Amino acid sequence: MKNGKIQYALIGFGGIAENRVAKEGFAMDKKRFPEALPHCELMGAFDLNPARQQAAEALGLKWYKSVDEVLADPEVDAVYIATNNASHAALAIQAMKAGKHAMVEKPIATKEEDVMEMQKVAKEMNLSLGVDHMMVNSAFNRLAKKALAEGVVGTVNDSTFHMQFLYGATPQEAATWRCSKVEEMGGPIGDVASHCFYMAEFLFGSKIVSVAASYIPKTMPIAAENGAYIKFTMENGLQGAAMVSFSEPRGGFVGTMCAQGYEIYGDKGVMRGFGTMFQFSGHADEPFKVHLEVEDASGVRQLVPESFQNIYQAQIDSHAVSILNGKHQDGSDGLRNLRQCRMAHLSAQNGGKVMDI
Repeated sequence: MKNGKIQYALIGFGGIAENRVAKEGFAMDKKRFPEALPHCELMGAFDLNPARQQAAEALGLKWYKSVDEVLADPEVDAVYIATNNASHAALAIQAMKAGKHAMVEKPIATKEEDVMEMQKVAKEMNLSLGVDHMMVNSAFNRLAKKALAEGVVGTVNDSTFHMQFLYGATPQEAATWRCSKVEEMGGPIGDVASHCFYMAEFLFGSKIVSVAASYIPKTMPIAAENGAYIKFTMENGLQGAAMVSFSEPRGGFVGTMCAQGYEIYGDKGVMRGFGTMFQFSGHADEPFKVHLEVEDASGVRQLVPESFQNIYQAQIDSHAVSILNGKHQDGSDGLRNLRQCRMAHLSAQNGGKVMDI
């Protein structure tokens, strides 16, 4: 720990790790984020591709030549794992056995038994194990949760969460893990229904206890499913749906962003989020203006947060705080999310049978 801050190293430094995790999450883009995070900082990075060294060093990061070199550095307190999904578990376990706290990109792993082993090691080593479910930190989503609790649409009896866009239409996209590696949680269920599940639990303050799913028609030449319609039931009795797909053009950029959101229906009105299920935080310089509205008998009105926080920064900072205060994260939300995705697939493969979580 340096200057009272947890020191992180990034394992996996691809484009998303550079632009979302390093530049945004750790505030390395000083033009956009002049203030450092209060409880942590990113000190170094490693990637299997040595060509990524230049991009890392351009941000002032120390470049490591191997995972072993990262884990041998006594100045590294924690690692952020942003490698391919299939390697998450092994790397997190290796890191924690070396005494490093671990923050892992979603999905936390690809097999439930691997997550349970990760949890076991974290507990034995007294370490914090977190997963990047970053959308709960959106100022719009936090405002939505508050407004729903205050009854802005009355008593909720239905909801639809959706992440639908076009991906996999070109040979290059079809070859990516998102479209070709079902075993790595590729496909709309593992890639984006996962966001819908944890967001529903966040907004309604209840856990999903069962799912029933059907795949949509296969119209794209990709190995993964085109998409799915998933019904879920929560502990509090609420039911809702997730609609996810890679086969929807949605007009263009603006239409696509509007298709990443939700509708929440109450007996007095409906709440709609546009771009609320995406990587944006609501910053003024983002290319799409996230917005949240409520419609009732009096018309449509906008709900606007009083302040904004970067969703990645908030997630990383919460992991750092869990280390500093000893209230460690245990990966349980990642395990539950992974099981929800697996049960959705199992349901779709069995005629839409209801599957308990």
